[in-house]
Amino acid sequence: MRPYEILVIADPRPTDEEVTALLAQLGEQLKGLGADVANVDNWGKRRLAYEIRKQREGTYAVFTVSAEPAMVKEFERQLRLNENVLRFLSTRVPIRKKVRSAKAQPKSDEVVEEAV
Repeated sequence: MRPYEILVIADPRPTDEEVTALLAQLGEQLKGLGADVANVDNWGKRRLAYEIRKQREGTYAVFTVSAEPAMVKEFERQLRLNENVLRFLSTRVPIRKKVRSAKAQPKSDEVVEEAV
């Protein structure tokens, strides 16, 4: 499975309880597809850069998941069908490799003399 971040912009008109229920429903859809939902970060209402479906604000939420590409594609299809979702963006998070820093490398015991 690969790590993904899925940003969802939902319709701002529903109440906070309805937004919480929508995010829980979307999380359950992801789990139903076989994805592991690590975190759901609700950013709340924010002003949009431009109008989407005659809305100037949107409720932002970020899902951090581990899933297969086919699962994410199916979830995107379900988001397109959901009328409460204005926009979404799925990005694959790159896996960082452990890199040795210059400070972490062991120093040799040899003393090197420099010519003057």
